[in-house]
Amino acid sequence: MPESKKRKNRRGAQSSPQGEAERTASSTFRAEPEVEQLEFEDEGLPTWYRVTMIGLLILGLLWMVVWYITDGLLPWGAAGNWNIVIGFGISMTGFLMMMRWQ
Repeated sequence: MPESKKRKNRRGAQSSPQGEAERTASSTFRAEPEVEQLEFEDEGLPTWYRVTMIGLLILGLLWMVVWYITDGLLPWGAAGNWNIVIGFGISMTGFLMMMRWQ
């Protein structure tokens, strides 16, 4: 038998597979300290910004849907096909505002 297997471990006991497993399990298990739940204030966007952003997205969509449903009479009949550009522009403003969302 090689000499390394005859040597005793640091505690003076012969190393055994069971003792090694117990020592490894006990050394790797550590109780986690209790962590307090911290309340973080929302430092992101203000509420008015979020409401405006979502409102513009919905308004642009509704502008285009109403224009299609009413065959160009509403919401602004004089604009004609430019109602699509207006509705899309309103929605794009909402999408551009979304880039600041954190």
